[in-house]
Amino acid sequence: MPKPEIIGSARSTYTRVVRMVCEEKAIEYVLTETPLGAPELLAIHPFGKMPVLRHGDVELFESKAIATYLDRSFAGPPVFPSDPRPAALAEQWVSLVNTVMDRTLIRTYLLAYIAPKTSDGKPDRGAIEAVMPAVREQLGILDKAVSSTGYLVGDRFTFADINLLPILHRVGQFPEGAEALAAATHLARYYDRHAARSSFRRTDPPSGPPGRAKRDAGSAAVP
Repeated sequence: MPKPEIIGSARSTYTRVVRMVCEEKAIEYVLTETPLGAPELLAIHPFGKMPVLRHGDVELFESKAIATYLDRSFAGPPVFPSDPRPAALAEQWVSLVNTVMDRTLIRTYLLAYIAPKTSDGKPDRGAIEAVMPAVREQLGILDKAVSSTGYLVGDRFTFADINLLPILHRVGQFPEGAEALAAATHLARYYDRHAARSSFRRTDPPSGPPGRAKRDAGSAAVP
């Protein structure tokens, strides 16, 4: 059986999520760099979004579906809980982050910097100022969620944490987001702690535009 092939961009938060699953489980995989809407993506995802997975005759899109497949198909520490209550809690946080918080933190706040709808191409200050109350509110919700154990679900690292960390990384790259994250003290400690994991360090996105070269990514041990 060939290595799983993840098609996407190392700079994409959800591509990073899938790669972190591979790193956590020591799965050797191939990352194929490609831009949004590329033929390689459209061949699997109906809207050309990333990431997608090809593994033998298995083709999947959507990061949660890909992560579930990888977790159940390969040995290594599970990233999805098996007991009903923690499993449901993981689903709860993944759903909230993907449907609500990603839209605020990435699709609105981050894009106001990297893809502003302004004639001069400068950061969209109006959009940034308008979204910051929601950014602070949502980081506050996460701050409360991790305050007792340092994890989103129980007392162990799960896919719920993997799914969140790349988003927090992006938020912290810009001044208002970094300030809001630092003010959420439990969440800031949570981020700093888990950002030290090898799965996070090994998937750190490069600067500059994504390339299209295929490269192997080796397996990584859980620290």
